[in-house]
This record gives sequence, structure tokens and C-alpha cells, in this order.
Amino acid sequence: MTDWNVFASPAPLINMASRSFARLGERRVKAHGFSVGQLPVLYLLKDRAALSQKQLAQMVKIEQPSMAQMLARMERDGLIRRTPDPNDGRSSLISLTETALSRLPAAREALSEGSGRALAGFSDEEVGTLIGLLQRLNANLDQLVADEAD
Repeated sequence: MTDWNVFASPAPLINMASRSFARLGERRVKAHGFSVGQLPVLYLLKDRAALSQKQLAQMVKIEQPSMAQMLARMERDGLIRRTPDPNDGRSSLISLTETALSRLPAAREALSEGSGRALAGFSDEEVGTLIGLLQRLNANLDQLVADEAD
């Protein structure tokens, strides 16, 4: 029987890195009025896009009730606004407020600086390889989840 070393297996190592990135990211974006969980929504809406709650939930890969809670907090904090969807009277479109848009550059800079420090000692080629590998891993995981849902 082979001894299984959890620290030599991709899933636990990726999980540990993800948790560390989340902790550091939370500290860095909190000063700008954001939470790390809001980053995917902020990213999707940063170019003045307007998306429905359903679209955001699908793209961010979280359940509708969780997205509804997040959007309610973001609205309370003045980060998003809702406007009626002209194509669906039961739905609204979500977009970022000027307040959120004005805070984003400083938050992005804080995150970028932290990411740069986390990747210290990695060459540009290694960073590119890591990104490519993680993109492939996430595509495989998306397919696995879809297959198991069937």
C-alpha cells in the first residue's frame, strides 16, 4: 500500500492556495469597500455591463439564493443598482454604481500587488504555464460536474 501524502496531491494544494489567496484578497479589498466574494460580480460588471441575477449566478457558478443575498448586500452598500429589464418585466438588470467603479482601480492595484508577491520567484513563462494548467483543470472540473449532474 502506498502512503498517500496529501501535500503532494493537486487538490489539497490548490485548496490551500485558494484559501490563502482568499484571506489575503479579503484583507486587501476590504479597505476599498468590497469583499473577495464580490470580485467575480465586480469583474463581470466592470465595463458598465448590465446582467440579470440569473446570468450572474450562472457565470459565477453559485446558486440563485446565494447570489440574491450577495446582491442585496452590494445594493445596501451602494455598489450596484437594479433597473427593470426591458425584455422581461419580472426581472431586473444589475450594474455597478459610480461609487463601485471609482473604487475598483485601487482594489485591483491592491490585489495585483498581492498576487505579484505570491508569485515571487516565478518566471513569466511559469506564471503562464500555471494559468494554462489551472484553466484546463477548471474546464475539466466543469465538465465533470456537468456529467455528474446528468
